[in-house]
Amino acid sequence: MQEQSIGATLAAARQSSGLTVEQLSQITRIREAIIKAVERDEFAESGNDFYIRGHVKTIARAVGLDPEAVVHRYDQEHGGAPKPVRAAAVFQTDRMLRLAERRGPGWTTALAVALAVVVVFGVVKVLGGASDQVRTARGERPAASVPPNSPFTEAPPAVAMARKNMVVVTVEATRRARVTVRDAKGRELFDGSLKAGRIATWRAQSRIDFEVADAGTVLVQVNGKKMRAVGEPGQRVRRSFVPRKPPAR
Repeated sequence: MQEQSIGATLAAARQSSGLTVEQLSQITRIREAIIKAVERDEFAESGNDFYIRGHVKTIARAVGLDPEAVVHRYDQEHGGAPKPVRAAAVFQTDRMLRLAERRGPGWTTALAVALAVVVVFGVVKVLGGASDQVRTARGERPAASVPPNSPFTEAPPAVAMARKNMVVVTVEATRRARVTVRDAKGRELFDGSLKAGRIATWRAQSRIDFEVADAGTVLVQVNGKKMRAVGEPGQRVRRSFVPRKPPAR
């Protein structure tokens, strides 16, 4: 009578033990696909000899067979016991292969790009976080005309003032101030709160409509000229500002 193969022997022992492949997988921590391959004697799908012998021994022990005897039989049928190898070298090689598969050829490049993006974002955040963003009729851009923490009486650059039909309004919040700013066409340039000590500048063609919930919370500068006050403290004020008139010739 022909002796059963190793895989058939392990399968029969598993069934005699009342175990399913799934239950055996949970007990041995060996994937179900590998257990099924071993039971079909398809050992090539289980890895190299080191892993195959380990799987065979673990499965044999779990289903009640003599693990050493089953492994010895496997060695006799597959060219004898393998030469001793350092386990550390095997696990290191396997780890490197797994990492290579997981990373893929573009992993290093992708990581470098991601780090570059993070660095650039951080620099922009640090440099730009101290100043307000201002909106104009053309879009949104940093309030570069009045650097953060500059003296309030400092006039905007001459280039900005020289633009034809352009009005420039700079506001400093002495306390937290609720401000709304619109251009001549009614488009909203800003609607929100300015923290105490914050300076913001807006520019627009023809006219800027300015509203503050409490006139005592802001100092206003129009076209480079500081205003005494836009209203009484506690008073809601709406004001319109226009470009500076050109000097008479």
